[in-house]
Amino acid sequence: MANSEGPVVIGEEAGNVRLVTLNRPRHLNVISPETVSLLAGYLENWEKDDNVELILIKGVGRAFSAGGDLRVFYEGKKSKDSCLEVVYRMYWLCYHIHTYKKTQVALVNGITMGGGASLMVPIKFSVVTEKTVFATPEAAIGFHTDCGFSYIHSRLPGHLGEFLALTGTRLNGQELVAAGLATHYVPSEKLSELEKQLISLNKGDKDAVKSLIEEFSSEVQLDAGSILNKQSIIDECFSKDSVEEIIQSFEAESLKEGNGWIGPVLKGLKRSSPTGLKITLKSVREGRKQTLAECLKREFRLTINILRSCISGDVYEGIRALTIDKDNAPKWDPPSLDKVQDKDLDTVFQPYEAHVELQVPETEECRWNGKYEHSTYATSKVN
Repeated sequence: MANSEGPVVIGEEAGNVRLVTLNRPRHLNVISPETVSLLAGYLENWEKDDNVELILIKGVGRAFSAGGDLRVFYEGKKSKDSCLEVVYRMYWLCYHIHTYKKTQVALVNGITMGGGASLMVPIKFSVVTEKTVFATPEAAIGFHTDCGFSYIHSRLPGHLGEFLALTGTRLNGQELVAAGLATHYVPSEKLSELEKQLISLNKGDKDAVKSLIEEFSSEVQLDAGSILNKQSIIDECFSKDSVEEIIQSFEAESLKEGNGWIGPVLKGLKRSSPTGLKITLKSVREGRKQTLAECLKREFRLTINILRSCISGDVYEGIRALTIDKDNAPKWDPPSLDKVQDKDLDTVFQPYEAHVELQVPETEECRWNGKYEHSTYATSKVN
């Protein structure tokens, strides 16, 4: 399906190189059901095509991708499981991006958030610029850190992952490279020349691609005030067992000399959905002990249960306040952390029966199996 700007995803061929462009600039390249479908189709065909060696991915305009299309979720509230197909397809696609067999380069010159960042972080080479802004802000609106980020964040140094997942703190391009969430920092004015040279290279040899990108790369230098220089405080506070204890510990730190940066972060945390925060913390903590496939299966369950308002309708209230009415005054239910029951959390995390889980391929020969159209959801009525 095209929009007024043309197809939402453009796929182009140049010798042994394929270029995929996210093309919804007026909507910050948010990921729609069509985006997922087109991306999955291109990536499968290209992985199976012996002539293809290198894949480049970029976004048009001031965003790489600002994440999932929240309006699709909000409108889906009216009919049960109307978003199930796109959620299933997206998490299935995330698995294939993480495990892709050919060399990929993401050229990320702008906003990259949530699900949008899942098209960048797992990729072999992710190039960011001074215009790149990253965040995983889903907990704030009653959702959770998804699209593989419970796996990614749980593997960051110390407790940086919990911090990023709970606070939605933004990182710039240099910080992304320093944190290991991107591989190279290239000034934006050099990006189109790098793209041209990668196309001219016409091969996917990892060493050759790396050398070429390094010719354009700049050394990363963190600002003195960078959040990555606060790791000891982050580890101290965000290692605590519960969201309540994290906030308490963070509050104590905010009173100390030189910790003025904590105030605004704390304010954001206290405004966030209590249910979203609790689900997110538990999810990232479980991610530490799980494989990528296990994380994606759990995230799929969490997303479906949240969209079904199993224990709270906060995600719809959060989207309403942020993007529909834009009053930034959500009324959370339950309204405070102490009212979110452990037994309710356990309900949202409860494994599904095997046939209704996300079907992640378990062997190489079945690598592109498990698609939505072959799942129980598509072939029979599942509640």
